[in-house]
Amino acid sequence: MLALLAASPAAFAAVALLLGLIVGSFLNVVIYRLPIMLERQWRAECAELAEAASELDAAPSAGTAAAVQATRLGDANPSPPSEPRFNLAVPRSVCPSCRAPIKAIHNIPILSYLALRGRCANCKTHISLRYPAVELACGLATAAVALRFGVHFPAACAALVTWFLLALAMIDLDTQLLPDSMTLPLLWGGILASLSGWTLPGFALPVDPRSAILGAAAGYLFLWSVYHVFRLATGKEGMGYGDFKLLGALGAWLGWQMLLPIVLLSALVGALVGGALILSRRTQRGNPMPFGPFLAAAGWIAMMWGPQLVARYLGLYAHPG
Repeated sequence: MLALLAASPAAFAAVALLLGLIVGSFLNVVIYRLPIMLERQWRAECAELAEAASELDAAPSAGTAAAVQATRLGDANPSPPSEPRFNLAVPRSVCPSCRAPIKAIHNIPILSYLALRGRCANCKTHISLRYPAVELACGLATAAVALRFGVHFPAACAALVTWFLLALAMIDLDTQLLPDSMTLPLLWGGILASLSGWTLPGFALPVDPRSAILGAAAGYLFLWSVYHVFRLATGKEGMGYGDFKLLGALGAWLGWQMLLPIVLLSALVGALVGGALILSRRTQRGNPMPFGPFLAAAGWIAMMWGPQLVARYLGLYAHPG
């Protein structure tokens, strides 16, 4: 099978497109549910801390051993009822408007949206174009990875990085959060992939272990330093810690050599997008903008064509002879 796909890049790209569409459908679930899962986890942890604090406050003033025991058992301050299970698998996906469960036949990437004409099968409410857009973006990006890397181990690595970057960019757009549950596995995945020893000339990833470790550390420390210098100079926080970890993850996959091009590309893309939004009056100067999507876009470009772009740029300054 792999030999057949290797002999036909078009067939390999078609398979990658279908796989990317399926993964994109799952990423829609991740993008929507993961922030809610984190919020529920934080609420539960805060409730536990508040309950523990109330027990400590009540115990010395209870006066009798029975009162202390009742407080510890929660009789004096019962815990709030636990929320129903909510994760990436349960409950089933439902229509946000009528809460009707979405059938499997209505969950086929792109095709279901077109067949339903962008409306819920039950209540006919308009379905956001964002869902098929994410699926299509994931499919096309995965196909591009297949054409760029061919039937090699780096293609699997690049597809995995692509899926993580797309999900992280969308979550950051929605919530201005880059969850540790995604950035840290991406970082460690880059370091582990570097141990495979599979490095091919012209491919941006994976890199050797030394470049991966230095890239992870330098990527995190660079934005960490920028953050603290900016805060000391202005008294404001210019970015979040998730941005540090995302750049560290990109450094782990692409090596320390790609960090400067990624930062420059992300700053350029951010300036262009921010300027366009200001000119179109969709935002105002001073409004916060998530930096994660720009890092993700720059990281993907560097993954696909980074070495070639750097070589071409340096070639502009090469003197003949």
